[in-house]
Amino acid sequence: MLKIKYIILIFIFSFQNLFANEYFLTLRNDKVNLRQGPSFEYPIKLFYKKKYLPVLVQDRFENFRKIIDHENNSGWVHISQLSKKKAAIIVGDDKLIFSNPSIYSKPYAILKQGRLCQIRKCKENWCKVKIEKFEGWIKKDGLWGLL
Repeated sequence: MLKIKYIILIFIFSFQNLFANEYFLTLRNDKVNLRQGPSFEYPIKLFYKKKYLPVLVQDRFENFRKIIDHENNSGWVHISQLSKKKAAIIVGDDKLIFSNPSIYSKPYAILKQGRLCQIRKCKENWCKVKIEKFEGWIKKDGLWGLL
């Protein structure tokens, strides 16, 4: 009876891991091809022209990864075109960058929706970001590109 319980638990945990395999990466280059299928033989759906754009990896096949971007475009990208650098896009309303991870600290700048920012580090509900000459803290709920 105990063996059956262990088998059921192992099955449940491995079944949950099938859905927990999504993770974020960023585009490595300024020009990346999004393809309809997992091979260079498939036609190109669109070109990405923004380095460090965050994408959600949903599936894999050999050296290709199925991705989805912040605008719900999906397709396949070769793994050589992806990077582990952390970045995010501002979603929703305009967001403020603060000097410290608190809404009571000094605000530095206002970020418009769709703005790309590099992630330096994250704490609980805040992330330290860098955008051109500005570096500061922003609330996580305003960012797309983090799990």
